[in-house]
Amino acid sequence: MWIYEQKNWPSFKWDLESLRPKLMDVRYKQGKLLGRMDAIGLSLQQEATLQTLTNDVIKSSAIEGEILHPEEVRSSIARQLGMDIGGLPPTNRDVEGIVSMMMDATQHYQKPLTAERLFGWHAALFPNGRSSIRRITVGAWRPSSAGAMQVVSGPVGKETIHFEAPTAAVLDHEMDLFLKAFEGSSSIDPLLKAGLMHFWFVTIHPFEDGNGRIARAIGDMALAQAEGTLRRFYSLSSQIEMERQEYYRQLEHHQRGNLDVTGWLMWFLACLERAIDHADLMVEKAIDRTKRWYHVNQYRLNDRQRHIIHMMLGDFKGHMNTSKYAQLAKCSTDTALRDIQNLVNHSILVQNPQGGRSTSYQLITLEEIENPLKIF
Repeated sequence: MWIYEQKNWPSFKWDLESLRPKLMDVRYKQGKLLGRMDAIGLSLQQEATLQTLTNDVIKSSAIEGEILHPEEVRSSIARQLGMDIGGLPPTNRDVEGIVSMMMDATQHYQKPLTAERLFGWHAALFPNGRSSIRRITVGAWRPSSAGAMQVVSGPVGKETIHFEAPTAAVLDHEMDLFLKAFEGSSSIDPLLKAGLMHFWFVTIHPFEDGNGRIARAIGDMALAQAEGTLRRFYSLSSQIEMERQEYYRQLEHHQRGNLDVTGWLMWFLACLERAIDHADLMVEKAIDRTKRWYHVNQYRLNDRQRHIIHMMLGDFKGHMNTSKYAQLAKCSTDTALRDIQNLVNHSILVQNPQGGRSTSYQLITLEEIENPLKIF
């Protein structure tokens, strides 16, 4: 029996006393992180928010097997936040769509969550009306013609059904109950609300595709409501992506269970706590990145140079050399060498000890920026 087949669905219940210690831990760490961010200044807060939202979008898509280009996502979010960071590439409609959904959820968290708003999110995720090569119904609940919505694994004829969603015929009623609960659940602890609404939505599975990404956006919207801030300093989607197998195991276990969702909420809070813990590392990276840009912005650089610096401050692996620069910046090796020498003269890049054909460069360290004598 699926959970939505239970007699009193959707009258969820949970043991608040069991959850209270974990709730207190999460709230303490939440407050500590927000307090730390308040102390580091607006520009660093903006960089941290930009990085967090970028991670949210990339990792939420990765959970569904869709790989997005980090710099395109960062570029789209920066534009929508009104941040002038330059040197970033243009973005395609798929990236713009998921970014628009996430930004609407977290930056307009005070607006009511309605069916029309969800339809808009869904249409933004699938601007071409297709999921991969398959045409789907976009901007509306899944139709009966789409057939049973199942999560299965295994070879043909020996499939294991992990979950089967409610039929299309009941979606109007189910989503009406869900949306009324989302807007009227002021008596529920806000952090528990985020976990409950995530689970509830993904169980209804109202769309043909994109339900996981929209469920996580709904959870992020509820978390933003809980904090009462537009700033995002931790990425729950990044943590879920790291724990993807356990995430799906928890969903499957509780979707087959009764209406007591204490276990799901305990896992959700623990996952949220780990996301906040990992945010400390992200904050350090944001501080590092911003200090480096303070140094870089003293000099007049071209778009190629700024693009390369963005890449090197991201997930770039190894060192930079002339041929790699030319390939990434789409320029000749002569132009690449001139750009690199200019960056070296400005103490933005530092040449590594190996010379000759192995000549390579790395970004100046913060220690070298703060103590220029160490460069020589």
